[in-house]
Amino acid sequence: MVTTRIQRGFTLVEMIVVIVITGILAGMVAVFIRAPVQGYMDSSNRARMSDIADTALRRIGRDIRAAVPNSVRVPNPGGTSTYIEFLPTRDGGRYRASNAGSSNVCGGTAKGDALSFDAVDTCFSVIGPDIALASGDAIIIGSTQSNGSLPYLDVTSINSVRRMVPAAGAGTGQKVQFTSTVKWPYAAELADHRFAVVPAAEQAVTYGCMNLGTNANGDGAGTLTRYWGYGYNPSQQAPPLTGGSSAILADNVSDCRIVYNTADQRNGLVEIWLEITRHNERIRLYHEIHVNNIP
Repeated sequence: MVTTRIQRGFTLVEMIVVIVITGILAGMVAVFIRAPVQGYMDSSNRARMSDIADTALRRIGRDIRAAVPNSVRVPNPGGTSTYIEFLPTRDGGRYRASNAGSSNVCGGTAKGDALSFDAVDTCFSVIGPDIALASGDAIIIGSTQSNGSLPYLDVTSINSVRRMVPAAGAGTGQKVQFTSTVKWPYAAELADHRFAVVPAAEQAVTYGCMNLGTNANGDGAGTLTRYWGYGYNPSQQAPPLTGGSSAILADNVSDCRIVYNTADQRNGLVEIWLEITRHNERIRLYHEIHVNNIP
């Protein structure tokens, strides 16, 4: 007995009907899931922008809090600026103010280990832990001016009001030697006898925002950049700065505002607004940095 199998497939009409129904279902599903997916993408984009801005502002805050007292300056004190400058510190301590009981680590000079403000002196001993100096580091003593101008005076020139001198060489120990041709001003002799070390690799540091605004794609056109190693300028210079190094901390910056309030000379306040824009999505972060100007 022979069994005959009849095989039957889909007709063209059935296939077209299935395709149409599948398309309708897919369109309905897309309508419902589009909003959540778009919301997730927008939220993820805002989170990335917030992370970039927050990281940049925290970096600025960390640097400024460790700056030489009274070295923070902006081109428009009390007003809105787009860049800020300061002198970073790598180390510091207290200098000996009396030769009584000193070990004369400065090598038998007539002035001994104490830092003299009565005549030219090129050495003092440290009270406390050893100090580490690298070639080209600068020593700052008695930075007391709230306008931030005096610490930036040329370290190689003869100036009776300067507060900064270059270290004479590298080394670690209780002795600090430096280059000097004039005596320190009496105004630099403070009761706490503190000094600060500005690293040669950093020198002065500037954070600056440039090219602010948005482009045709709805992205921020500006950048927030850190500049360092360009030397010491008696008058503050606007970025971009040449002669040193630079690194971009944040891109897509559409707005940037910096205010430095020095109404209280001993305790300044830096306020920063940073806005980042991507694909017409904007986030703005506000950050306050307390500046301790007590030498």
